[in-house]
Amino acid sequence: MRGGLKLIIGLAVLLGLLVGADRIAVGVAQDEAADRLVSTGVISGRPTVSIDGFPFLTQAVAGRFDSVRLSGEGVTVSDGREKVPLRSFSMRLSGVEVGGDLRSATVHSGSGSGVVAYSDVAQLVSGTDRIELSYGGPGKVKASVGGMPLGQGDVHSKGDTITADGFQLAGLGALLNGTANGLLGPHSFTLTDLPGGLSLESVTPQQDGLKLTFQGSDVKLIG
Repeated sequence: MRGGLKLIIGLAVLLGLLVGADRIAVGVAQDEAADRLVSTGVISGRPTVSIDGFPFLTQAVAGRFDSVRLSGEGVTVSDGREKVPLRSFSMRLSGVEVGGDLRSATVHSGSGSGVVAYSDVAQLVSGTDRIELSYGGPGKVKASVGGMPLGQGDVHSKGDTITADGFQLAGLGALLNGTANGLLGPHSFTLTDLPGGLSLESVTPQQDGLKLTFQGSDVKLIG
């Protein structure tokens, strides 16, 4: 009986040590992965990396991770002219395969999202800070100048290009007419620097900004 109890205790201690070693290893790997993603330019701004699944060491030996999550507030997107912050950024990568030399990584599928503040959207859409944009309802944004409303229009995307158009002038916009039409568009901008090599899937106006969602498959993450 005593021998059996000692064996159980010994196995429990060994299991605890193995779990502890596994958690230490995954923590180190997550930090190194975050640094690698930034140094290779895959993501602007250092993300928080979370490698899912247990045990980690088994996945590491196989060179394949079932699920990796990225998040952070320092990520940006760009139209090739200006970089703007992507708030509330999150991304999930599935089937991440890492090369033996750790210099390459591919992703079977990935998805993510983030929010661009309306003040930054206005810069990208119109190239000026004279226009103020705000939420105008499902699929809609409102435009104003100095707090005076100009009108309401649509925001939609095709590929990595986002377009604001179809503005219905109202208030000050109706009075200015031609001038307001020149300010309001239609205007488009194409995102050239998307996180993780993913592509723009959709844009959705919401209260706190323009939500961007991303998708991708068979993406070369590094290398």
